[in-house]
Amino acid sequence: MQQKRLGNADFTISPIGLGTWAIAGPGWEFGWGAQDDADSLAALEYAVERGVNWIDTAAVYGLGHAEEIVGQLLRRVPASRRPLVFTKGSLVWDRSTQKISHSLAPESLLQEIEDSLRRLQVQTIDLYQIHWPAFPPGGPDDGIEAALAVLAKAREQGKIRAIGVSNFNVAQIRRAQAVTAIASLQPPYSALMREVEDDILPFCEQAGVGVIAYSTLQSGLLTGAMSRARIASLPDDDWRKTRSPDYQEPRLTRNLALVETLRSIGQRHGLTPAAVAIAWVLRQSAVTGAIVGARRSGQVDGLIGAADFRLSPQELAEIARLLPEGMGTNVPEAAS
Repeated sequence: MQQKRLGNADFTISPIGLGTWAIAGPGWEFGWGAQDDADSLAALEYAVERGVNWIDTAAVYGLGHAEEIVGQLLRRVPASRRPLVFTKGSLVWDRSTQKISHSLAPESLLQEIEDSLRRLQVQTIDLYQIHWPAFPPGGPDDGIEAALAVLAKAREQGKIRAIGVSNFNVAQIRRAQAVTAIASLQPPYSALMREVEDDILPFCEQAGVGVIAYSTLQSGLLTGAMSRARIASLPDDDWRKTRSPDYQEPRLTRNLALVETLRSIGQRHGLTPAAVAIAWVLRQSAVTGAIVGARRSGQVDGLIGAADFRLSPQELAEIARLLPEGMGTNVPEAAS
């Protein structure tokens, strides 16, 4: 896969990276149901074999479990193929109740960095990101400057290589940049969630901030594997079943129609609907890479075909006819 530099970081990334939210396992507020760790490792390892050179995770995914899985992966792959590791902090949890909350307090972030280093079993994290600027979203964000100062110090100490932010708006990115150099932003972006096109993507492109988009497949909805019957059979501890408006009416009918258009385009090129959906995100020049999730190795090939695929103007027009004009975010408050 052709690689691009991520903002001002000293490394380049493949167009596609593997995310670990879905493989974090059950038993936490934003879980996707039961997951076999052996399947997770196989999927991550196969993706690396196919040319994916970065893994995105977060401390809160599985309340530390996803980072532990990534740590196991790093021990399994040869040093010559070791993927870059991106993780995120600021969402913390009470160990007795497992209740998730948010903190940008310097002492909290310092501990989070040490905990992530331990779980990942590395001495340096390639990209460390502030997961949310405020929690709940839209709440007080007056801790941004102190938090970024902590990350700048950790970078000086060699504990992280580059600093990123996630779910920040333009004003918040500017505040972060006033403290230290910011390599990247991680925003939600898919054909069903396009709010970042208005000002965030243009700002990042002009400012030289890399963009790694998440929820590019709208939490699995755009993969082509979802049907009404499958959605109805999702386990009760899968957050999508009850908390995602895109998995419910009145949006669901429209969304499944979009998937059929993605499927039709993909069939012309020997690609999956998922690959077409990812390619739609990667068409944006401001986007450096797209985060995708795979729970089994057999799903990987259907995703990475997007890396070298370019949609024609006619195909983009086909998709545009089914895109909603106005959309609210489909991201749960403490996830992704």
